[in-house]
Amino acid sequence: MTSADKSSFVYVTYIRTTPERLWSALTTPEFIKQYWLGITVEAEWKRGGAWKLVRPSGEITDTGEIVEFEKPKRLSIRWRNEFRPELKEEGWSLCTMEVEPAAGEAVKLTVTHSIGRAGAKLIDAVSGGWPQVLSNLKSLLETGSAILPRMGCG
Repeated sequence: MTSADKSSFVYVTYIRTTPERLWSALTTPEFIKQYWLGITVEAEWKRGGAWKLVRPSGEITDTGEIVEFEKPKRLSIRWRNEFRPELKEEGWSLCTMEVEPAAGEAVKLTVTHSIGRAGAKLIDAVSGGWPQVLSNLKSLLETGSAILPRMGCG
């Protein structure tokens, strides 16, 4: 598949933390809720495990399956939107989070969210949400508090 056959969003940030602490932040539901704008993650943190995002109202926004779980380096989720019909019909996407040590006290986090279709509306949607979520994650790890309000995301 060429890049013309798919849509992708890539976000790279550097966070003052350790790879282990960042990994924990990416996979601990209580911590995730603090930076993911009020969304709760329910997951079986293992390869083949179920995964979903749930709003405070109980509405399931996204579902998926853990396809890679390489602690503390790489997490990949087969991901589908469940609450917007036009996004759900686009099918399954893949979200990969890569954690790498960087210079000094920094850790590099790369999030790549892609789907096997050009011009995907899902990628347009996540390209607005990921910067908010990841800015909150960075702020929370570095300062102890998130910077954006809980919006229910989506």
